[in-house]
Amino acid sequence: MLSGVTSIRADTILVIDDEGQIRRAIANALRPLSDRMLEASSGAEGIDLAATARPDLIVLDLGLPDMPGVAVCREIRRWSSTPIVVLSARHGEAEKVELLTAGADDYVTKPFSLAEFVARIGAQLRRSRTPTQSLSQPLECDGLTIDLVRREVRRDDLIRLTRIEWSLLQTLVTHAGRTLTHQQLFDAVWARSFGNPQQYLRVHMTNLRRKIEREPASPRLIVTEPGVGYRFESVDT
Repeated sequence: MLSGVTSIRADTILVIDDEGQIRRAIANALRPLSDRMLEASSGAEGIDLAATARPDLIVLDLGLPDMPGVAVCREIRRWSSTPIVVLSARHGEAEKVELLTAGADDYVTKPFSLAEFVARIGAQLRRSRTPTQSLSQPLECDGLTIDLVRREVRRDDLIRLTRIEWSLLQTLVTHAGRTLTHQQLFDAVWARSFGNPQQYLRVHMTNLRRKIEREPASPRLIVTEPGVGYRFESVDT
């Protein structure tokens, strides 16, 4: 089973936000997860710090004074794979999709619960610290065992998945903790440019949840980001 959030600790976390009060609140909340907290008040300063300090995770606010947050995200993603968690007071679905497509790993909308925010940051650190080769070991969560090597899913007995259902689950598990847009999932599973991603996914996700969730109507493993996509959560049993 994947280790809990509390066991994850980063060397450096960078917070890019033009409001000093918010930067301090975030820095204080995340200190239990990091040995060093760095702060930047503009996009340009944030890009420079990201390049020189090489943080383990970046918290990025969209409302920056010198450039759009999405531009900062795209620039950092050009040369870094460090997790980027975006903060914004805007609730638009199109904006969320744009940020995730630009390379953000998660998106938190203001106002937010600090406890939930810290948990989301911990999940990103856990995902980034889990070596790719560890996926060769079965993943156990919420009583489910997922073996990517054997291509098997069990909850007591073997659960039979269709090819599409398996591809969706494999893609989500490989990127556990990260919200994948409808288009990203559609491209990964169907590998074609035509069709309606949301329509295709809705049917197959419903069937997949019926097979792997304890309560399909209240899913814990495959979480919906309304209007945006889906995220796999490695919840404890």
